Amino acid sequence: MAYNRSCTDIVHYVSDLHLKYINIKQLIGLIAILLFLSSCSLTKRYHAPSIDTAGLFRGENPTDTTTIAHIPWRTFFRDPDLQALIKEGLDANFDLRIAYTQIQQAEANLRITRSAYFPTVALAGQVTHTRTSNGENGKDVLGYYSTDYSLGITSTWEADIWGKLNRQNRSQYAQFLNSYAYRDLIRTSLIANIATSYYSLLALDEQLRITKETILLLRESTETMQVMMEQGMLNAAAVEQSKALYYSTVVTIPDLESSIRQTENALSVLIGRKPGPINRSTLAVQQPDSSMHHGIPMQMLAYRPDVHQAELAFRSAFELTQTARAAFYPSVTLGTGSMFGYSATTLSSFFKPENLILNLIGGITQPIFAQGKLKGNLKIAKAQQEEALLTYEKTVLSAGQEVSDILFSFQSSLSKNSTRDKQLDALETSVYFTQELLKAGEANYTEVLSAQQNLLSAQLSQVNDHLEQLQYNVNLYKALGGGIQ
Repeated sequence: MAYNRSCTDIVHYVSDLHLKYINIKQLIGLIAILLFLSSCSLTKRYHAPSIDTAGLFRGENPTDTTTIAHIPWRTFFRDPDLQALIKEGLDANFDLRIAYTQIQQAEANLRITRSAYFPTVALAGQVTHTRTSNGENGKDVLGYYSTDYSLGITSTWEADIWGKLNRQNRSQYAQFLNSYAYRDLIRTSLIANIATSYYSLLALDEQLRITKETILLLRESTETMQVMMEQGMLNAAAVEQSKALYYSTVVTIPDLESSIRQTENALSVLIGRKPGPINRSTLAVQQPDSSMHHGIPMQMLAYRPDVHQAELAFRSAFELTQTARAAFYPSVTLGTGSMFGYSATTLSSFFKPENLILNLIGGITQPIFAQGKLKGNLKIAKAQQEEALLTYEKTVLSAGQEVSDILFSFQSSLSKNSTRDKQLDALETSVYFTQELLKAGEANYTEVLSAQQNLLSAQLSQVNDHLEQLQYNVNLYKALGGGIQ
């Protein structure tokens, strides 16, 4: 309290000075006073908002700080083809390159804001031509004139007494950091999207392979039924039903091939290249990480770029609120209208020593009546700060929900694996038995067709299960902020 009182006393002293008539010693003393005042602050210091993270991951209270977010993407994704695609995407993706340009813009804005700490210096020249009238009855109208020439250096500087400029700089710095957080958000999203698209492409390849193998089996089955019909063991309806199942399976091939091509094109554009083929391995060699180490919620808050962005947006809004508070206090400027240079009435004698001038002007302005503008600005700044705080809290909750959903869904997906394997074993056995029983005349053709159709459906579902688990791995890696290291 005593410190702020001394600052206020000095301000009162400065306001009593006749700044237009001070000498050099007084000017130096005044500058020293203003430098001292620049350390005075009547505004609040920033503190990051506290968030209760207990129970943020539903049903869990983790204490293990091991998290996959610590793993570099080159280690997390072991497939060499996928690594090459991610590297190419990080180098050429357009969204990421745009994010880098936004960082450059934010850096330039920060430099502009910081330049307010320093005086502006300019070279100024002026010619003033004045004409006046004298005499009566219209005589000597505009007959008297004079011309003044001036050339010199002008400077203006505002003392940051109450930290207004400092707060603006801090707000801009938070926005500058926000641009880096946005870059990180694009980066981790890009890595996740490339991996997800790559795994989807492998899944489509696997579905195409299974479908083609099934078509060969269905063709053999149809040919067998044709022979059995010729031998009088089956009727024509059985053959036609078998052909119908065969053709309905064949007709899915163009759709799968189209999906593969579209996925290749989309992945090519995502990594910044023209649409074209993608080098890839197979789905069978991709194994999801069943451990899914996620660490504690505080680690997620430290790594997730969108949470970091929301906190920086609140920080920027907080600093702007302090700027609005500081606007109520007096502002002190030096140099407005000041000049050092030459001034003369003729150009021939312009640069003579006797025409040197030094004009020093200082001023102090205390807002008294601003038509409610200052109060309105402060009210708006407070509301924007509250909005940013609520957005930050909402972002944290949404992040916790995302992680919780992924963890539960991944475990649910894993629990299907053993049941799916049993289903496939049973269906493969069913297809074999029904075919043998059909040949022996102890089963009808509908049982054979149903078993074959169910087997294909289960095989495709198993591919989807595998893809789903790989994508949950990728989604958790992204949700925890992985890929930035």
